[in-house]
Amino acid sequence: MATEIKPHRVVIASGNRGKLSEFAGLLAHWDCEAVPQSAFDIAPVEETGDSFVENALLKANAASHHSGLPAIADDSGLIVDALDGAPGIYSARYAGETAGDADNNAKLLAALADVPEAERSARFHCALVYLRHWQDPNPIICQADWEGRILTEPAGDGGFGYDPLFFVPSEAVSAAQLDAATKNRISHRGQAMALLLAALEQELG
Repeated sequence: MATEIKPHRVVIASGNRGKLSEFAGLLAHWDCEAVPQSAFDIAPVEETGDSFVENALLKANAASHHSGLPAIADDSGLIVDALDGAPGIYSARYAGETAGDADNNAKLLAALADVPEAERSARFHCALVYLRHWQDPNPIICQADWEGRILTEPAGDGGFGYDPLFFVPSEAVSAAQLDAATKNRISHRGQAMALLLAALEQELG
């Protein structure tokens, strides 16, 4: 396949401030301007997919279509073994369509109230998608997991989402207690982005 022309700008298909901040850090060394979809007044897409990949593709397609740029989108969430994989693709709206992080965390703690520490294993999953254009028939799709367990109470005030409840065994702290550089290196999103950047470097040079 012929080498593609490296884009100068890419739209990030997200309105989540935490994710946008992480993407900015993850893409800092790639010579391409990452533009949030808000710059194009793109409304959030209804996540009707049955999987992380399907939802990421929906987001990327809408952002690329409306902006005219290549798009990067992710769909990620928390998978808790004791809850048969919940909240999964519904992580952002676990406690309801208008729920915030505190609401979701409170519901998760309540659901695991009687679950012992040894059975609180969980992982964050990230599906990351790159579309060269909105009708791209061969998107680049990268996925990664970040293993951990759910704490019995929040710890740390960094990060976002379920980070205060997600204990990272390799670092012996919660995700909310990690510095940004460490989190970007070891997180599900960081791992998926490393795979994506490697694929892009191979394709684009």
